[in-house]
Amino acid sequence: MISGDIMRLKIASLSISAFLLMGSATYAATPYTVQQNDTLWSIAQKKNVSLKTVIGMNRLSSSLIFAGQTLYVPSSSKQYTVKYGDTLYKIASASNVSLWAIQQLNPQVKQINWVYPGQVLDLPAAAAQKPAAPAPAPTQPSVGAYATQVSQLVNQERQKAGLAPLTLDAELSNVALAKAKDMIAKNYFDHNSPTYGSPFDMMRSFGIDYTAAGENIAKGQTSPQAVMNDWMNSPGHRQNILSTNYDSIGVAYYQGAWVQLFKK
Repeated sequence: MISGDIMRLKIASLSISAFLLMGSATYAATPYTVQQNDTLWSIAQKKNVSLKTVIGMNRLSSSLIFAGQTLYVPSSSKQYTVKYGDTLYKIASASNVSLWAIQQLNPQVKQINWVYPGQVLDLPAAAAQKPAAPAPAPTQPSVGAYATQVSQLVNQERQKAGLAPLTLDAELSNVALAKAKDMIAKNYFDHNSPTYGSPFDMMRSFGIDYTAAGENIAKGQTSPQAVMNDWMNSPGHRQNILSTNYDSIGVAYYQGAWVQLFKK
């Protein structure tokens, strides 16, 4: 369900049952001066990269090139075969490259979760690699103080209604933070992100499984209590907060943007 905006401060909710912001590219590029009789295909073969890598990196709209033109090719390149359970987010993290860079080199992938097992993707070379260091002990994503306070307020409201508390999920909060940052960076207020798609697509692209899910968003409130007051005074948001369909919650706050994600 989606609820409308409030006059001064914005809030919106969305739910469904049963079913990082990305900056500049982080790959290294080498300039190449087009020679007489060169074609994009011959350059790709010469540099041992795919044709679509050359086209994507230079944002070419046609195959026409001319002698003396400067093109950019990856300093090195490799290909990756998508495995079951992969998402572009997982591949980018494992390969130490940006999501944006992979999307630029693979224009056939229209959204970050539109990949399938057996698909071959071009991966850019990572930029400056840090010296290898001993792997730290695995840690869970941290949850901010505001997120913790909102989660506590949610469970207070659920306790009043005789409902079981929701578990504050650090990984789900990490997704919520990415959504909050995206809303600020792209200057929008909507459940559908121009970067990640719907909140349900976004959860799956971050590797979050669920059988029921929902989202509350808000903008402009200055404290956890203020945003909870607005959400609880809105039927759609209140329904998500007091729903028996969920057992976990993720919460994030970033520069005035608030996001709650619910799942089971």
